[in-house]
Formats: sequence, structure tokens, C-alpha cells
Amino acid sequence: MAKWGQGDPRWIVEERADATNVNNWHWTERDATSWSKRKLKEVLEGLVVEGEAGRCEIGDLKHVEGEASCNSRKGKLIFFYEWNLRLSWKGTVKESGEKHKGSVEIPNLSEENEVDDTEINVSKKKGEGDVLKDLMRTEGTTKVREALRDYLKALKTEFTLGMILPTKAPVGQELATERKPSGSTMQDSVTAQSLDMVGVKIPTVRIHMREVFNSPAEELYSIFTKKELVQKFSKCPAVIEAEKGGKLQMFEGCVSGEYTELVPSQRIVLKWRCRSWPDEHYATVALNFQDLAAQSELELECKGVPVSQEESTRQCWKKQYFEEIHILLQQSKDSME
Repeated sequence: MAKWGQGDPRWIVEERADATNVNNWHWTERDATSWSKRKLKEVLEGLVVEGEAGRCEIGDLKHVEGEASCNSRKGKLIFFYEWNLRLSWKGTVKESGEKHKGSVEIPNLSEENEVDDTEINVSKKKGEGDVLKDLMRTEGTTKVREALRDYLKALKTEFTLGMILPTKAPVGQELATERKPSGSTMQDSVTAQSLDMVGVKIPTVRIHMREVFNSPAEELYSIFTKKELVQKFSKCPAVIEAEKGGKLQMFEGCVSGEYTELVPSQRIVLKWRCRSWPDEHYATVALNFQDLAAQSELELECKGVPVSQEESTRQCWKKQYFEEIHILLQQSKDSME
């Protein structure tokens, strides 16, 4: 215990503009139950299982019981989740064309067990069609485990965006970080530079990313400025006031900001922040659109990201924006064919 009058630096808050959770020392908790229910439906429903015996498809998530949360303590994230799930499935026997139905039960998905060790039970309604039940027990179980891994990965990346607050660091400290672009259409890099000081005085970094989409720039621009399209790819209610000074709120308030510049089909500039960043601290996000024949390239530059949030912010744009927009564009294309 610190001597009287000296104080423990972990509890000193007057030097921070947000005056909260210095050096991530205090315990904070975020309920992930509602978010998890939506994500579990997203990753599990519609899974297709095919084999020599026939074809099966997982239908509705009939039963979802449990809870999930994420806690931050001493700069570390701790996850708690416990789920009892039941899914329906239906299938068609390849040779006879017979159709059969059944269910998949996952009685205890929790942090106490690895996904590979999690119990998955497959059943079928009375009658013939055991070949489909066997298919679901083998290939189907593998697909379900992959989907559960996707849920847990998203829980630890998408959901935790902004939970670890930036810690105090010397002004002018150099961030010697540089990443080479990957071989996919996504190319992202963090430029080595001195730390910017934006908004609240905390060390920040600039993120630069590029992504190619199978749509003209005009359509892609609309996806970022029309409320109904934003809600389709984000799968959440949103506030979209696409005009200078207009408000932006997405992902149940996890992301918010303001439109500061709009050039139709060419450029969008935003004040952008995560809910758990220090109060009043915003990054500046510039989205530049360029037509490439039937495709378009989106260049993103995000200045003022808290250093501790670099990876989670990149994952937010990659997973929650870019990948979901790709899915939306493909669904739109399929519906027109």
C-alpha cells in the first residue's frame, strides 16, 4: 500500500483528460450476451454439408440459452461464456431423393473446454435416412465446430473493439512498426512515424488500408452513406446523416462520429471513434473511392488511432466493414441473377 499522501500512480487520474481506468488497472465488464446471440445465428444458420450420401443444411437456431461477457483487468481481456444451443437440420438422400429432418444440440459451449472437446449431438426424426445422420455426425460436426471457432474469434476481436484504453506514454515516442501488405486484395500497413497527438493527448498511430470491391465506386459510396444499406451490412440499427456535420452511429453505439466531408462517389471524411476510447477523442477517417472498370478500389486512411487500439481497429474495418460489404454485394448480385 502506498504511503499516506503519496498515492499509487495507478489511481492518479488528474493527468488524464478522461480521468478513468488509468493504465487499464481497474476491472471493467461488457455484456456480450445479445451480441453473441446474433453472431451465433449468423455463423451457424445456413451451413451446408455435402457428401456422397446427400446434402444437408442447418436451419434455424431453435434454442439459445446462456450468457457471455468480456472483462478487462490490468490491461488483459478475460472472457466468460456458457451456451446451450439447439439447431434444426434438413437433408436429401442423393440416391433416393428422400428428405429427412433432425437437430443438432450443443449442451455446453464454454470457456472451460476447447471447441474440439465440446460435445455436439446429432439426432434425426424417426424413419429411414440414417446415411444423412451419419453425414451430419461427421462432416456436419466439423462444419459446426468451424462456425463456433468463428464466433469465438469474433468475440475476441470485433466485440472487444476499444475495451483496452491507451496507457500513458512519453510524447514523441517513436512507433517503429511496419507491416508488409498481404497477398490478398486487402493490403494494410501501419506507417512508422512519430506519435500524433489528436484530441485527448494520448499516443496515436495512422492506419492505411486498401480493398478492391466488385462494384462501381458510386454503389460503394452509397453503402457508406445510405442508412438502409449501412444497416444491411452492419446487421444493426444505425444513425446515418450523410451531410457535412451529420451524425454517424453504428454497431449498437460502439462506433460513432460525424461526417466532415462528402464528395459523391469519390471521397468521405469522418470524425470516428470507438465508444470505449478516451472521452472526446476521435480519429480522422478518409475514404477515397476509385473506379477500376467493373470494380472499385477503396483507400482508407485512419489518423489518430490510440496505439493500444491499432490491431482491434484494423480488425474492425476488415471484419465488420470490408468483409460484410463483400457479402452484401454478393447477395445483391445473386438476387439479380
